[in-house]
Amino acid sequence: MEDPDVPTDIFKLTERFLMKEREKFIAALERRPITGLVPHFELVFFLTMEAFGKLHPSQRHYAQWEQMSRTEQTLHIDEIARLYIDTARRYQHAGILYHGVSGWDMETNRRCMERIRELSGDEYALLAHGDATYALPSGDGVMEFVCRMFEDAQGLKDQAERMVDEQIALTETMRSWGILDGFCLCSDYCFNTNPFLAPEQFEEFIFPYLKKLIAAYREQGFYTIKHTDGNIMPILDMLVEANPHALHSLDPQGGVDIAEVKSRCGNRLCLIGNVNCASLQTGTAEELTASVQYALKHGMPDYGYIFSTSNCIYTGLALDRYEMMLDIWRREGIYA
Repeated sequence: MEDPDVPTDIFKLTERFLMKEREKFIAALERRPITGLVPHFELVFFLTMEAFGKLHPSQRHYAQWEQMSRTEQTLHIDEIARLYIDTARRYQHAGILYHGVSGWDMETNRRCMERIRELSGDEYALLAHGDATYALPSGDGVMEFVCRMFEDAQGLKDQAERMVDEQIALTETMRSWGILDGFCLCSDYCFNTNPFLAPEQFEEFIFPYLKKLIAAYREQGFYTIKHTDGNIMPILDMLVEANPHALHSLDPQGGVDIAEVKSRCGNRLCLIGNVNCASLQTGTAEELTASVQYALKHGMPDYGYIFSTSNCIYTGLALDRYEMMLDIWRREGIYA
């Protein structure tokens, strides 16, 4: 009930800024109107040592996990869950992407995700990794993959089908947990200059399986964010046609202009990005400011936008530069 001694417009202003981060995140994914700050999200915040004096969960390895008592395991799980939440709270992340811990099995990772949800309630969207499509190969894998495209194309496609089917079966189990909101699909497809595969090859070896995976996630009730760095423009239409809820990271170092992407497909999916990581790490204050302002200016109109870097908050980045980026976002990333 409104207090008669308080102006009505104060209540309206308060209501605008009380929207939970998870609610804003989902509204952005669904391209619905948002009031207050544009939601903010990062795939990874690796600077937990600098910010909290603690190693990031994905950089840990519990080789003797099975030798620990149940109590000791529970304390480790609780500490990691709290670190994810502390990061989201301090830096106003609307979503948490859970990365898993080396040496943990599926059940232990489930316990940790469940603990995050227990401690944070429905404050943040909770996501996990969930890509099962071919990623840009590294090292010797490049030659092997290229040879298979020409010597064993059907075998390569059969394997792609199996990988997706296995992932769908796994996430059906994960759906029964009732913990997750969705998945980030983080197979990278592109260099800064071009995609690893020509568009016609991408259409043959990746697109059908990406589309199938996303359709299954949607049917299971999950949101999907498709991530890939680099120059996605030659395959942009296929990425959009695969029908994810959002596309990340719209990499300016790969020549991707958020204004062009917004114009071409901003009415079909949410965009996440695209503060230039080069400006963030080594640019001048003026260059970083310009990159943040450009992302907000072209991402925010007509909603369907989540503010983010064009990669992640990676090891070696100066924390004060990230905080500078957020200061600009807090001042200028506000919907009326």
